[in-house]
Amino acid sequence: MAMNQVEASSEVEALVAAACLLHGLSDPNRLAILQHLALGEHRVVDLTDHLGLAQSTVSKHLACLRDCGLVVSRPSGRASMFSLAHPAATADVLRAAERLLEATGEAVVLSANFGPAALHGDEEW
Repeated sequence: MAMNQVEASSEVEALVAAACLLHGLSDPNRLAILQHLALGEHRVVDLTDHLGLAQSTVSKHLACLRDCGLVVSRPSGRASMFSLAHPAATADVLRAAERLLEATGEAVVLSANFGPAALHGDEEW
């Protein structure tokens, strides 16, 4: 393998964790959960009521966010209280995404390959 190919391969491998993290953020419901948790800790039922989603759906999204290291939970009676694992860093990432969307004019929403249809098939937004 040529040296440039080795360097490029190493560069891509170094970005795998970042790509996995961004994939964890790639669902609008998970982003909404993160935004809501930025207000403070909540139970699954609180998030279910706020988002209008099924309990099982919210639980799956929370499991994904927990696996990504973005949320933590603590027991509270028979329920669990969820909160952001890294509130300041999460806020920074969400603000950076908003700034990038402003800079691009939200062009990604119009993209056939990466817009809403690509996220959720034929679902209407």
